[in-house]
Amino acid sequence: MNYFKKAMVGLDLSAIDEIMITQIKAFAPILGIEMVYFVHVAKNLILPEEVTQAYPDLIAPVDETIESQIEHEIEHVKPSLDIPYEIIVKEGNPQETILRWSKIKNIDLLVMGRKKSKSHSDSLVNNLSQKYPHPVLLLPENRTQETFQRLLLPIDFSRHSKVSILLASEIAAKTGGEILCCHFYEVPRGYTKTGKSFDEFSDIMLENAKKDFARFLSENKLPDLPCEFILKHKKDEADNIMKHAKSSGTDLLIIGSRGRTKSAAVLLGSVAEKLVNTNHEIPMLVMKEQGENMSFFEALFKL
Repeated sequence: MNYFKKAMVGLDLSAIDEIMITQIKAFAPILGIEMVYFVHVAKNLILPEEVTQAYPDLIAPVDETIESQIEHEIEHVKPSLDIPYEIIVKEGNPQETILRWSKIKNIDLLVMGRKKSKSHSDSLVNNLSQKYPHPVLLLPENRTQETFQRLLLPIDFSRHSKVSILLASEIAAKTGGEILCCHFYEVPRGYTKTGKSFDEFSDIMLENAKKDFARFLSENKLPDLPCEFILKHKKDEADNIMKHAKSSGTDLLIIGSRGRTKSAAVLLGSVAEKLVNTNHEIPMLVMKEQGENMSFFEALFKL
């Protein structure tokens, strides 16, 4: 697996850091991670002058203190992290700094934590998920699993669906996990003009969806996979996906960016965006095709 050789893990010096470090240690061999960068961005690393004057030999620079704290958390994880890592502590705007250093280090995967309830970190996670041009892994505070056994892939038979299935197949091969695809279909408005009842036209749409799925697998030379076809009773697809993910005991939700333009790799489609904004319960990997719309990413550093 060559998707995620270099990962950057955001830390905020709270209790969730231990969970993040523990899980990235467990997930590294599953995802093929070969190097981890732990990053913390503080708005200000300067100590008050009166403090440094009063205790010149007792207080280390703030960045060194934070590095030592993170190092202690990493060493506390047992068994120890057995892949190379680097700790990056910087001062400035968290979003801009993380984006800049992810580019400098040529990061393949950005890993962020989601806390149980809404917090000030939500906007940072949401914005980074939108603007980072490569895959983003979101790990909730309430989950502490060390493997992925049930992988759910909402698919729409697009290019992004193919990428998600290929990745999920490699993860499942390593973990012995199960891949569950799901596709939501709906009955179009105006079906009554066909002379068919709602149930009759629902059956027609279901058969079409099954044919599209079989054609999608065949054309992309993908393995035969189970897929649950779900009739949308609500218009909000993100809500439908989360409901199905919870009911099926999902360990990892893999979604494509699914935007409608070439900027999809940076600016998420509406379904993926809502899932990023609202999902605080299930680990979620947002897949983005490598290199797509990198010009937008480059422009972020010229603003």
